[in-house]
Amino acid sequence: MYENFESKNNEQQTQNVQNNFQSYNNEKVNEFNYNPEKKKKHSKAFTAVVAILSVVAIGATSIVGYSLITGDTMGISIGSGKNNSDDNINTVTKNNDNSSSKIDRGELPTLIQLATPSDAMQITEIVKKVSPSVVGISCMTNSGTATGTGIIMSEDGYIITNAHVIDGAQAVSVVLPSNYTEEKDDSSGKLDNLLKKDDDDKTIKAEIIGKDIQTDIAVIKIDKKDLTPVEFGTSAEVLVGEVSIVIGNPLGFNLANTVTAGIISATDRSLTIEDRTMNLIQTDASINSGNSGGPLINAYGQVIGITSAKVASTYGEGLGFAIPIDEALPIVKDLMENGYVTGRPTLGISGMNISEIYSQYYDIPRGFIVKSVQPGSAAESAGIVVDDIIIGIEGNLIESIEEFNNIKEKYKAGDKITVSLYRNEKIVDVDVILGEDIESDDSSQENDNHNNFGNQQSIDDFFKQFGF
Repeated sequence: MYENFESKNNEQQTQNVQNNFQSYNNEKVNEFNYNPEKKKKHSKAFTAVVAILSVVAIGATSIVGYSLITGDTMGISIGSGKNNSDDNINTVTKNNDNSSSKIDRGELPTLIQLATPSDAMQITEIVKKVSPSVVGISCMTNSGTATGTGIIMSEDGYIITNAHVIDGAQAVSVVLPSNYTEEKDDSSGKLDNLLKKDDDDKTIKAEIIGKDIQTDIAVIKIDKKDLTPVEFGTSAEVLVGEVSIVIGNPLGFNLANTVTAGIISATDRSLTIEDRTMNLIQTDASINSGNSGGPLINAYGQVIGITSAKVASTYGEGLGFAIPIDEALPIVKDLMENGYVTGRPTLGISGMNISEIYSQYYDIPRGFIVKSVQPGSAAESAGIVVDDIIIGIEGNLIESIEEFNNIKEKYKAGDKITVSLYRNEKIVDVDVILGEDIESDDSSQENDNHNNFGNQQSIDDFFKQFGF
């Protein structure tokens, strides 16, 4: 069957070509027609002379044409038709090494130079300017010591870092950069109390002022004066392709004050990190564990972001991310003034996600099961109880706490929303007036409990109410 189809198809194509060719011959087209004349007979001698002259003419024409195109006259002087020698083109001797046509690659700009504005500071100047404002963060936890980086933002000791750097810390210390241990000639008397020679004196106990898990920002404070604060820029003016510099303590304090440079790869990258959706600046400047909480710096020595995350080398290289400074500073202000972020909505519950497997096995909807309700919370006031399954918010079906929070965070404390529950094999809608999350450590809130519903005891207790 396929052979017959192919044969018929070829015959049809042949007929189409013939029809097109006939149509082409019948049409009038605007083009030159080449009609060679019949050859006339000539003597062999005449033919030979013509052939020799043709070869000579072609050779001469080729030489002149080459000279005109390349600008190399190869010793030929082309006259202007006048006797005045000033009007003649000077003879140029061929340069065998052709150095004039070669590119000096030693003078090509580097990637950093191409990404740096003409009025920018040199990287050495940027490092000199910002390094005194970059500190080490050392945290004592139940599992040992964790380190990170911080940014001095005020002369009286307020320091910015990441919330995950100090999360779970029983004690936090700040390690000042080496410039605070060097003797200085300061006629104004400033920094006199910081002129230390013992490295142990650089380590200062810090107080946690506040932290916000959702935005991964924290503020701590040390009891020191006359520190060198950074200069903040604006992340709204950051352009893709411009230079970016990172200073921090990758892999611990043995590599303290490491400087890396690259370019801005993206300015508004939406990523979900540990169940939190964040809008971040992407850079290919090297960022490693220990850089967290340090500055992302522009070509003018201004901090435009707070380094927060990197993609593990298992998945790729040159993928680092920073919190835009325009989004970070309002959070920092709230933490300094109140110890928490004001207006942050909360229901006051914790829960566990119901996996697809358990949903299908027990024939219940996806969502998350409420495991605790805080006394006096918005959830308690709305009648939400333990073992309710939350499956929707404001008419949107959800399958996890993460999806619920992504919608909830679009509202403010005091807003009224509708939450859909699965209770006693029925779907119930309840109205909730969102409360304000004033907890500095909101581990008991719904936006921090992301465990899947998989504990066998929890499963057994829950499904007893359904008679399973």
